[in-house]
Amino acid sequence: MKSDTPEKVLMENINSPGRPIRVDADKYRAMRDAILAVLPAASPGLTVTETKARLLPLLPDSLFPGGAKAGWWLKGVQLDLEAKRLIKREETKPLRLHRL
Repeated sequence: MKSDTPEKVLMENINSPGRPIRVDADKYRAMRDAILAVLPAASPGLTVTETKARLLPLLPDSLFPGGAKAGWWLKGVQLDLEAKRLIKREETKPLRLHRL
Protein backbone atom coordinates (compact mmCIF):
# COMPACT_ATOMS: atom_id res chain seq x y z
CA MET A 1 0.00 0.00 0.00
CA LYS A 2 1.52 3.28 -1.13
CA SER A 3 1.33 6.27 1.17
CA ASP A 4 0.38 9.74 -0.06
CA THR A 5 2.90 11.18 2.40
CA PRO A 6 6.04 12.41 0.61
CA GLU A 7 9.26 10.61 1.49
CA LYS A 8 11.51 12.57 3.87
CA VAL A 9 15.27 12.64 4.41
CA LEU A 10 17.38 14.20 7.13
CA MET A 11 19.26 17.33 6.09
CA GLU A 12 22.20 18.34 8.27
CA ASN A 13 23.62 21.82 8.82
CA ILE A 14 27.34 22.38 9.29
CA ASN A 15 26.46 25.40 11.47
CA SER A 16 24.13 23.39 13.76
CA PRO A 17 25.68 19.94 14.19
CA GLY A 18 23.43 17.24 15.62
CA ARG A 19 20.20 19.06 14.69
CA PRO A 20 19.10 17.68 11.32
CA ILE A 21 15.73 18.59 9.85
CA ARG A 22 13.35 16.38 7.86
CA VAL A 23 12.79 17.61 4.31
CA ASP A 24 11.17 16.41 1.11
CA ALA A 25 13.39 13.68 -0.35
CA ASP A 26 12.67 14.42 -4.02
CA LYS A 27 13.50 18.12 -3.72
CA TYR A 28 16.59 17.36 -1.63
CA ARG A 29 17.93 14.83 -4.14
CA ALA A 30 17.21 17.05 -7.13
CA MET A 31 19.06 19.98 -5.54
CA ARG A 32 21.94 17.80 -4.30
CA ASP A 33 22.44 16.29 -7.75
CA ALA A 34 22.30 19.72 -9.41
CA ILE A 35 24.81 21.26 -6.97
CA LEU A 36 27.26 18.39 -7.39
CA ALA A 37 26.84 18.54 -11.18
CA VAL A 38 27.76 22.22 -11.46
CA LEU A 39 30.44 22.68 -8.79
CA PRO A 40 34.02 22.23 -9.98
CA ALA A 41 36.29 19.77 -8.18
CA ALA A 42 38.95 22.36 -7.39
CA SER A 43 39.39 25.78 -5.86
CA PRO A 44 38.48 28.58 -6.41
CA GLY A 45 35.05 27.10 -7.24
CA LEU A 46 31.89 29.09 -7.86
CA THR A 47 30.10 31.80 -5.91
CA VAL A 48 26.64 30.92 -4.62
CA THR A 49 25.14 33.25 -7.25
CA GLU A 50 27.08 31.49 -10.03
CA THR A 51 26.09 28.10 -8.62
CA LYS A 52 22.41 29.02 -8.57
CA ALA A 53 22.50 30.37 -12.14
CA ARG A 54 24.09 27.14 -13.40
CA LEU A 55 21.88 24.72 -11.49
CA LEU A 56 18.46 26.30 -12.16
CA PRO A 57 18.18 24.75 -15.65
CA LEU A 58 18.94 21.31 -14.14
CA LEU A 59 16.07 21.39 -11.64
CA PRO A 60 12.81 19.65 -12.58
CA ASP A 61 10.05 22.20 -13.09
CA SER A 62 7.65 19.78 -11.38
CA LEU A 63 9.56 20.26 -8.10
CA PHE A 64 10.77 23.85 -8.54
CA PRO A 65 8.25 25.59 -10.83
CA GLY A 66 9.98 28.60 -12.33
CA GLY A 67 12.83 28.13 -9.83
CA ALA A 68 10.47 28.66 -6.87
CA LYS A 69 12.19 28.10 -3.50
CA ALA A 70 15.44 27.14 -5.23
CA GLY A 71 17.41 29.66 -3.15
CA TRP A 72 16.23 28.16 0.15
CA TRP A 73 16.95 24.63 -1.05
CA LEU A 74 20.35 25.63 -2.44
CA LYS A 75 21.42 27.06 0.94
CA GLY A 76 20.03 24.13 2.94
CA VAL A 77 21.58 21.46 0.74
CA GLN A 78 24.84 23.43 0.53
CA LEU A 79 25.11 23.37 4.35
CA ASP A 80 24.19 19.66 4.37
CA LEU A 81 26.84 18.79 1.79
CA GLU A 82 29.41 20.78 3.76
CA ALA A 83 28.46 18.85 6.91
CA LYS A 84 28.86 15.59 4.98
CA ARG A 85 32.23 16.80 3.62
CA LEU A 86 31.17 16.50 -0.02
CA ILE A 87 31.74 20.19 -0.78
CA LYS A 88 33.97 22.85 0.76
CA ARG A 89 33.67 26.60 1.08
CA GLU A 90 36.55 28.93 0.44
CA GLU A 91 36.73 31.74 2.98
CA THR A 92 36.53 34.42 0.31
CA LYS A 93 34.24 37.34 -0.24
CA PRO A 94 31.97 36.44 -1.85
CA LEU A 95 31.92 32.87 -0.56
CA ARG A 96 32.99 30.28 -3.13
CA LEU A 97 32.18 26.54 -3.20
CA HIS A 98 33.77 23.47 -4.77
CA ARG A 99 33.45 19.70 -4.55
CA LEU A 100 35.88 17.64 -2.51
